[in-house]
Amino acid sequence: MSSEVDGAEEERRALLEHDFDSSTVVVHQNEDAILPLLPNHTDSDTQTPLPSLSVPNQRLASLDVFRGLTVALMILVDNVGRAFPSLNHSPWFGVTLADFVMPFFLFVVGVSIGLVFKKVSSKPNATKKVLLRTIKLFLLGLLLQGGYFHGRGKLTYGIDLSKIRWLGVLQRISIGYFLVSISEIWLVKHNIMVDSLSTFMRKYSIQWMFSILLCSVYLCLLYGLYVPNWKFKHSKLLWSNHLSIIQNVHCEVMGSLEPPCNAVGFIDRLILGEDHMYQRPVYIRTKECSVNSPDYGPLPPDSPGWCLAPFDPEGILSSLMAAITCFMGLQYGHIVVLLQDHKQRVFLWSVFSFSLLLIGYILEILGIPLSKALYTLSYMCITAGASGLGLTTLYYIVDIEHFRKPTVLLQWMGMNALVVYALAACDIFPAVIQGFYWHSPENNLVDASEALIQTIFHSEKWGTLVFVIIEILFWCLFAGFLHKKGIYIKL
Repeated sequence: MSSEVDGAEEERRALLEHDFDSSTVVVHQNEDAILPLLPNHTDSDTQTPLPSLSVPNQRLASLDVFRGLTVALMILVDNVGRAFPSLNHSPWFGVTLADFVMPFFLFVVGVSIGLVFKKVSSKPNATKKVLLRTIKLFLLGLLLQGGYFHGRGKLTYGIDLSKIRWLGVLQRISIGYFLVSISEIWLVKHNIMVDSLSTFMRKYSIQWMFSILLCSVYLCLLYGLYVPNWKFKHSKLLWSNHLSIIQNVHCEVMGSLEPPCNAVGFIDRLILGEDHMYQRPVYIRTKECSVNSPDYGPLPPDSPGWCLAPFDPEGILSSLMAAITCFMGLQYGHIVVLLQDHKQRVFLWSVFSFSLLLIGYILEILGIPLSKALYTLSYMCITAGASGLGLTTLYYIVDIEHFRKPTVLLQWMGMNALVVYALAACDIFPAVIQGFYWHSPENNLVDASEALIQTIFHSEKWGTLVFVIIEILFWCLFAGFLHKKGIYIKL
């Protein structure tokens, strides 16, 4: 995603910054590119600048690969989650492969911000660009996930504005991007040159306090906000009429992390309204709400009424903690900017990553469960640590050992992640293809291809998996075509 944020044209212009060694100048042409140059030497007699050596652009390829891998994972888990429930999102507590996708996106955004805003010449202009980009990203997410596009298999479109969903994946990314970018522009002491641990702390101390404040607000509201009883309306089909039913939910608690009575859902209901939230919550696959848990299934006979209540997995309160994942990625970006030695980068990244994993594990032991829907502190630490290890591993393979051929497809996808996310992960391209069919909508190229592969493998599950893998390869090659043509979709 990214669907998340790739550098705008104005952000791709070279930004100059001296490293620890004053004889070296580092030029960042975009958030993923690092270009070392020799300083301009002059002849002592004529004072005429000598030609500088031309050095090829050194793009941080591992960041592109990581971004592309994240988009590929999103396509995979979104399309095979039903066939393989273990790959689908955890119903409420715990983590699966799918639960790492969103943190990966947010982490990459943070790393990119650290590279883009390593030097800010005009804070008002930079703020204006960030604000404009945030709005565009949020509106794109609203268009893609607000309900206007009905997705694969539904050859209709349009949305009742009284029921549009306000939040989603791109909206959450835009919030994290905005908070972290503004902090990088305004809360970092850019005039301090880092040459020791003390200067490093002085340079970023205010920014760290801001991130701690966001985290504290989240924790205080999650555990300290009183959640009263509430009710919601849902419809059941009864013969030929729709019957609206009012369902009461008993809460009157503080600090609950269970599906019906948590502060995350309460704030969303209060501010967004039930009609503007995700209408099929993740807890529909919990043991209380599905006889086939952790897969989808009919409601158990004694299921609680809240099983049919709306809940938004990208809610307002949880987005505050999600932004902290961006802040974590930002620190990895700072290390790239401040240190040029590969070993130092890998060492510090590894230390931070394992520390986050350890902290997350300890928090879980202490009673803070892992929950993607609530974006708990333990979940943030575990997924941020895994993100750091993933980037460190790819950095070693791709940028240090230059073992790039096996990862070039993912790199292409990462360089055009936004267009692939919109067309593939949001089902726009499959929906367009399904618009062409023979006699009935079921006879279309997408469904026919998937059915053919399922027949070949004599398995619906494995046939679906192979079909999705082929789909991912298609989008990798499509992104490679755009790359060869020099086409990059930017916001």
